Amino acid sequence: MMLVVRFLGRALEWPEVNSRAPTAPYDVAQFKETTMARYDERARNALAEDFERDGFVLLPDHFPRATLDAWRAAFEPLFTPHVDEAREKGGSGNRGPGRYYVTLPFEGEFADPAIFCDDDVLGIVERIAGPDPVMCQLATDTPVRGSDFQDWHRDTPPLFDGVPETPSFQLAVNFPLVDVDDQNGSLETTRGTHRISREDALAGLADGKFPSERVPMKLGDVMIRDVRGVHRGTPNFTDNPRPMVVIGYSRSWYFRPEVQVQVPRSTFESLPPRAKRLLRYNPQVDRTPRSFDESYQRFAY
Repeated sequence: MMLVVRFLGRALEWPEVNSRAPTAPYDVAQFKETTMARYDERARNALAEDFERDGFVLLPDHFPRATLDAWRAAFEPLFTPHVDEAREKGGSGNRGPGRYYVTLPFEGEFADPAIFCDDDVLGIVERIAGPDPVMCQLATDTPVRGSDFQDWHRDTPPLFDGVPETPSFQLAVNFPLVDVDDQNGSLETTRGTHRISREDALAGLADGKFPSERVPMKLGDVMIRDVRGVHRGTPNFTDNPRPMVVIGYSRSWYFRPEVQVQVPRSTFESLPPRAKRLLRYNPQVDRTPRSFDESYQRFAY
């Protein structure tokens, strides 16, 4: 069955979810301590080297499509209230026209260690951002019809002004809940701009030194990127929302109070040790909200 949401008088349609995808609530205790790795140590080293050069890497067809179908089904009712609120206020989006940032509750499908503790993803993250990182973010970015090109930006400022850029300290792991192409809002990014100042990156973008490129992604593909790489969101010209999940990982000493994961105590107790370690600095709550007051408003630097 297709879910239809009205947005500024226009119907937004969600693609039909695979009927074989699980719909019952997940028990996180069922997941193993580790997941099956696809990349050996040599391959992970090579990916980390590519990341150091480019500022991002892609892992094609990495997460099971059926798992992400279940994520999309669980996300749809969380997204609808944001669209309704925007319509009631006569506006559109909390991240600019037709663009929504929606925090995911850490429960059910969204608390799956097979995703946020994936061996390959963490193996690459630890090579780039150091051992013993923390998970600091679980959310989605979703443009709909009526969205536009964002301004070129980075997601965080440098650690220190007036000095050369440091090694990576915060990473975003992105994966879409639908296939993504130039019609529904693929990411537009640049290579190598994560190790230079914003001013130099924008100048290089303007003169062709750092040409921009669109990054199409299939359901199951994963991108790991340095949040300092200069990039922008692009328009969604379709009637289907385009949710992109972002899981944030950072060095253990880096903290942004406006970005966090609220972890229900009962969920935390059922997690494997590696997952608990990743979440060690996040607040524990009796029950996570189903919707959030999106306080993470300053996202472009």
